[in-house]
Amino acid sequence: MTTTTTPATDPTAVSRKPVPWRRIALHAGCLAVLLVMLYPLAWLLATSLKPADEVIASLRLLPGRLEWSNYTTALDGVNDVTVWRMLSNSLLIAGGAVVGNVLSCSLAAYAFARLRFRFRGPLFAFMIATIMLPHHAVLIPQYIIFNQLGMMNTYWPLILPKFLATEAFFVFLIVQFMRGLPRELEEAARIDGCGPFRSFFSIILPLIRPALITTAIFTFIWTWNDFFTQLIYLFSPEKFTLTLALRSFVDASSQSAFGPMFAMSVIALLPIVLFFLAFQRFLVEGMANSGIKG
Repeated sequence: MTTTTTPATDPTAVSRKPVPWRRIALHAGCLAVLLVMLYPLAWLLATSLKPADEVIASLRLLPGRLEWSNYTTALDGVNDVTVWRMLSNSLLIAGGAVVGNVLSCSLAAYAFARLRFRFRGPLFAFMIATIMLPHHAVLIPQYIIFNQLGMMNTYWPLILPKFLATEAFFVFLIVQFMRGLPRELEEAARIDGCGPFRSFFSIILPLIRPALITTAIFTFIWTWNDFFTQLIYLFSPEKFTLTLALRSFVDASSQSAFGPMFAMSVIALLPIVLFFLAFQRFLVEGMANSGIKG
């Protein structure tokens, strides 16, 4: 009877794995790109705490001394309008735009993706072509229409078009998402007596939640950052948003209040960051499942 003995393993005899230099270099490169992309945000935060003389005279990133009064001045607002009033105005416009785009674009996408009607193909192609139409090309006709309707200096010109499915990009995004859903669900609902609206609200709408959240995120960010359209339709300071308040802040205080201006910029940026972080997971899922990749 022969016995086999297993030699003792020597820790020094175990071959070490080669150092993955490519992976280290890749991570180092990504970290360098991340630092470059985050530098403007870091500069904005640091500048909002700098005294007025350091904003222009000093090139250092970190302030020599912290000037917390910049945020106090920014919270006081401009033209006797507090920043909380302007924040509520921005939230009202952005929230109305989100509700309008989600509702109207999903209904239009359902018609193009699921219903059969005459000239559906040409109408869908015409809608896609409007994506290439510059916003400034339709601004003057829209201004004339809302002026004749007596809606100037109100929020209606900023919210009402969102309820008319005027954003072709979001209609296309939701159409691409709906095309991946099985039609058997609607056929079974039709057998049970459900009409198009019942099928949409009871079956399709819950299944396209990632696409709807993607639409809501982009709508909120684009509407919040919109300056030119709000400048055209809003005149009264009590109706100003945070975006318009930045321009008014500079006009009212001239060049001596750069610190409070950057502090108000941080306040205006904070809701967008929080909104994006809260729905980031749904944004990635919606873009991946809607056919818009790369």
